[in-house]
Amino acid sequence: MAVTSADVARHAGLSRATVSQVLNGHAHRFAADTAERVLKAAKDLDYEPSSAGRMLRTGTSDFVIALVPNTTFGGNLQDIFDTVTELLAQKGLTLVLRLSTQSPSSLDRILAGMRPRAVLSLQPFTASEKEILAERGVPAFDTSTGGNLNYAIGRIQAEHLVAQGYRYIAFAHLRDNRLDPYGDDREKAVKDVCAAADLPAPRVVGLGVNADDAATALDDLDPGFGVACYNDDIAITLLNAANRRGWQVPTDIGLIGMDHTPLSQVTNPRLTTVGYDLAAVAQATMATALGALGQEEISPAPDIKLRVISGESA
Repeated sequence: MAVTSADVARHAGLSRATVSQVLNGHAHRFAADTAERVLKAAKDLDYEPSSAGRMLRTGTSDFVIALVPNTTFGGNLQDIFDTVTELLAQKGLTLVLRLSTQSPSSLDRILAGMRPRAVLSLQPFTASEKEILAERGVPAFDTSTGGNLNYAIGRIQAEHLVAQGYRYIAFAHLRDNRLDPYGDDREKAVKDVCAAADLPAPRVVGLGVNADDAATALDDLDPGFGVACYNDDIAITLLNAANRRGWQVPTDIGLIGMDHTPLSQVTNPRLTTVGYDLAAVAQATMATALGALGQEEISPAPDIKLRVISGESA
C-alpha cells in the first residue's frame, strides 16, 4: 500500500497540515527542526508524492514529456534516457517518453490529460505544436542537437571517405522523411566536402531498412562509391545487399554509418561508423529539462566528441 502524507504525519508526530506544507515546498514557514522531522519521516517511510494530488493543487503534474521522433536510434536512445530518467527522479520529476506524431491534436490531448511540467522534443517543434503548447501554457524546449551537429556528422563521414581514397561519394537517406529528421544537414555537409575536394557532386539515394530498397539503391551506385549512411541501420542494410550481390566491401563499395550501435560491431566486415559521447548527450538533455522548469539556467551544449570508429567497411 502506498504511503500517504497522513502516514508521514503520524510517523513525525505532527499535524497533517504541517506535513502537507513542508512536503509541498513551504518548509521555510516552519522551524528548521520541524521541517527536518517531516523530511526524515518521509525518507524513513519511502514516501512518494501523489501526481494526482499535485495536479489538483497546482494544475500541473510532475511529468516531463519527451517527444521522440519515430526514427531508429538503436539502444543508444535507451541508454541516454535511462540516465535522464534517474536524474529527473532525483528532482521529484517523472520522465515520460512518447513518439512524435503528425497530428497536433494528439499532442493537445496528452497535454490536457497529463498536464506536464514541461515538454521536450528531440527535433524542432512544428508551428502547430508551438501554438498548442503556448495555448496550454506548457514550457517547451527543443533538445535536438541542431543543424550544426548534424552538419558535423555528415562532414566527418564524407571526410573519412575522401581520406580513404574514394573519388565518388554518395549519401544514403532513410526514405521516409518522418524517420529522417536530421538527414538534410548531413547531406549538405557531404556536398560541401565533395566540392572542397574537387570531387563530383555526391549521389543521393533513399531507402528503407529492407532488402528490396537496398538492392534498388545499389542499382544507382556503381562499384567504387563510398557511401555516408544516415545511420548504422541503413549502412548494415546496404552492407548485406552488397554481400548478396557479390561486391567486395570496402573495395567495390565503402560504407560508413552513424551511432556506433552494438550491431554495427558484429557485422562482416565490421562496420565503420561515427560514435559520440552518450553521457554528454544525456547531460545536455537533462540541463534542457531543468532549464525548461526554471530550476537552472541552460548551459552551453557539451562537446559530444564525434569520432570515427574504425571498422573494415570503409
